[in-house]
Amino acid sequence: MDTVLIEGLALEAVIGVYAWEQQIHQRLLLDLELGCDITRAARDDELAATLDYAAISKRLGSFCREHRFELAETYAERMATLLQQEFGVAWLRLTLRKPGAVADAAFVGVRIERGRREQ
Repeated sequence: MDTVLIEGLALEAVIGVYAWEQQIHQRLLLDLELGCDITRAARDDELAATLDYAAISKRLGSFCREHRFELAETYAERMATLLQQEFGVAWLRLTLRKPGAVADAAFVGVRIERGRREQ
């Protein structure tokens, strides 16, 4: 299985456990590794035969605008489910970072892996 990458995707979201956080948008940074067989896309030079980076990025942006959660874990899990259901991603590794959440850290976040990575 090949891997399609989207790294450093900046998304605006309402996220946080504190009441004031539920009133503002905060930046999330997303790194994605998406399992996909790119053989046919490479052979035929056809976008429809692979994962469309722009479509995925746009959909995740709209997802963040449409939802609000307290936890990074919830955003990560829901985005993983979205990618599997809407884009047919069989395996993924998703890293979600929340910059500035802890004063002494560049960012905090979670990394999850879902599905089966087939050879």
